[in-house]
Amino acid sequence: MKVTIFGTGYVGLVQAAVLAETGYDVVCVDIDSAKIDALQRGEITLFEPGLEKLVRENSEAGNLRFTTSPEMGVRGRDMQIIAVGTPSGEDGSADLRHVLAAADSIAAHMEERKLIVVKSTVPVGTGDKVSSQIAMCLKERGRQDIGFDVASNPEFLKEGSAVDDCMRPDRIIIGVSSAEAEQALRELYAPFNRNHEKIIVMDVRSAELTKYAANCMLATRISFMNEIASLAEMLGADIERVRHGIGSDPRIGYHFIYPGLGYGGSCFPKDIRALIRTSEEIRFDASVLKAVEARNNRQKIVLVDKILHHFGGDISGRSFALWGVAFKPNTDDMREAPAKATLEALWAAGARVQVHDPKALNECRRIYGERNDLVLCETKEMALQGADALIVATEWKSFRVPDFDVMKSALKQPVIFDGRNVYDPAIATRHGFELYSVGRSARRPHVG
Repeated sequence: MKVTIFGTGYVGLVQAAVLAETGYDVVCVDIDSAKIDALQRGEITLFEPGLEKLVRENSEAGNLRFTTSPEMGVRGRDMQIIAVGTPSGEDGSADLRHVLAAADSIAAHMEERKLIVVKSTVPVGTGDKVSSQIAMCLKERGRQDIGFDVASNPEFLKEGSAVDDCMRPDRIIIGVSSAEAEQALRELYAPFNRNHEKIIVMDVRSAELTKYAANCMLATRISFMNEIASLAEMLGADIERVRHGIGSDPRIGYHFIYPGLGYGGSCFPKDIRALIRTSEEIRFDASVLKAVEARNNRQKIVLVDKILHHFGGDISGRSFALWGVAFKPNTDDMREAPAKATLEALWAAGARVQVHDPKALNECRRIYGERNDLVLCETKEMALQGADALIVATEWKSFRVPDFDVMKSALKQPVIFDGRNVYDPAIATRHGFELYSVGRSARRPHVG
């Protein structure tokens, strides 16, 4: 089967590399010529474990090619998969310009029946819009005799483990309106569906909503746990013990109930906003989703409140070490990262920040440029030098077992603001540290 994927971001590139690794003939189309040039050299512009090796090996084997030519991606090929970005518009709605532009490009070069698969995260009803767009373009070309199907096949990849998620999916959602489209997608995913049945077939609109519902459910669990964490602090409880207690209930489980600085990344914030916007368009009050978003926005600066309390409300002129700026470990993605909100709030209060992240320093430099109040440090130890306190914003493995004695000697004061509950309070206290966590009994304000 010859497969074309429009878009070479996280979703498109991972899916393309994994399909090529399986033996498919895959062509990737993107309008960014610089990115295509880099990919043709075997270079990728994002960090995802295992991805660069897959791209390089399959490019060399001839299974994976990259082009800016839509014609090359359409003519004589069996399936077109749209995996372009759908960023948030100013009103929170998903911006479909790239999706519809890809549909235009496909229709402009169609000469025979095609299956067009939308993998991008899109609002309910987008499949109908893509169908209308293609039909209109074919009519303008005088080729309305060419048949086509539009299907929905949302992705469920997690940044940091996207390659493994793609190779070993726990479910494959396909939304179709014809038996032919279902059969084609079953053939595409047959190599990933061998051990047990993973394919779930439904209509296109249900598939589109399934993607949003899944991400919004996970975001809801995170915001709920963060709300309980705030209660725990005020009531003198330990949220980590509460987490173990409720997670042991098989109806709840341990996934996505870790308290912290809230969710970020390219999916959860955008998808929550998009589903709220969709609800507003049909005059439905999505009160739960609005509450999830509001809690998350407050949660992102929860450490800043603790920092201000500790230092008596004034941190002007102070320096802080910040470990972790990516929105989660094993990625360099800073989109909507809680650490960004922390950084910007500290700067607004007149503080200086010394940042270390194992993978996201270049992205931090790209976003913020050169600033007098930002120092990018290649090691976590460098970030500690002369800082008034340490802030942990991302739970990278390399942060989990630090040398507390080295930390204590480097910092001006032995104070840690742990935004991911990485450290055991008893161990930190034994080493002479004052530890502020999320959801553990609140401490009185202390001026250092």
